[in-house]
Amino acid sequence: MRTLVSPSTLRSPGGKIGYAVIFACTLLLFVIAFLFPLYWAVTGAMKSPQELAQTPATFIPNEWHPETFADAWDQLSLGKYFLNTVVVAGGAWLAQLAIDVPAAFALSKLRPKFGNVVLGLMLATLMLPAAALLVPTYVTITDLPLLDVNLINSPAAVWLPAAANAFNIYLLKRFFDQIPDELIEAARLDGAGPVRTLWRIILPISRPILAVVSILAVVAAWKDFIWPLLVFPDTEKQTLSVMLQRVAIDMPLNVLVAGMVLASLPMVALFLAFQRHILAGLTAGSLKG
Repeated sequence: MRTLVSPSTLRSPGGKIGYAVIFACTLLLFVIAFLFPLYWAVTGAMKSPQELAQTPATFIPNEWHPETFADAWDQLSLGKYFLNTVVVAGGAWLAQLAIDVPAAFALSKLRPKFGNVVLGLMLATLMLPAAALLVPTYVTITDLPLLDVNLINSPAAVWLPAAANAFNIYLLKRFFDQIPDELIEAARLDGAGPVRTLWRIILPISRPILAVVSILAVVAAWKDFIWPLLVFPDTEKQTLSVMLQRVAIDMPLNVLVAGMVLASLPMVALFLAFQRHILAGLTAGSLKG
């Protein structure tokens, strides 16, 4: 295989040093690119409103005001809106697992008639822009078919649309396709039905992909803005993203930035806690029987 530098050059002392320097510089650039926005937000929250708005901006605050985070928590009533967001994001996560996992298992292992057609129709929805789905989804939520229920100002208005996630179903199906059919046959011979097979056999060995789907579901629900803005006209039931936009005009800039930092901390902590499972799920390619 031809490369820019020959293997013999890389094995030489000069090649090893050059490779290490280039690798370290590239890694440092990526670290700076990802961490600098976090640093800028955190330090911006600890500046005074005048310093935060001045031009040119100061890289390090002239005066540190860490009490801004406590002020943001109190003035923005973040505790209440954190609870609203946790309920919305947690329910969306559970709804997606309850619907998408069995759907992917059925399409992968049970292979129903016209299953490929159903999967193709699901994937076709990914070609539509999200804005094009807002109106029909909103009409459905305001008058739920068969039940005649209006879900406005109810967390279920977010949970139900989130459960219909074609991308997660496809992601799960591709993982389930790698599981040997012999495991399913062995469970069937032991008298296990589809539900028991899914619960006892498939789910325990699918933790990496379940972690990926869980992170995608929680982050999408946590940071979503347009849909919660439409379905939560009651300000007491709004999520963090909607509330922060609503109070942005009247709130001091440093307090607003502090609220945004506090609102993002749970997602950062969630990723750091489960990064090993996420990477394992993204790199899972196959299982050997």
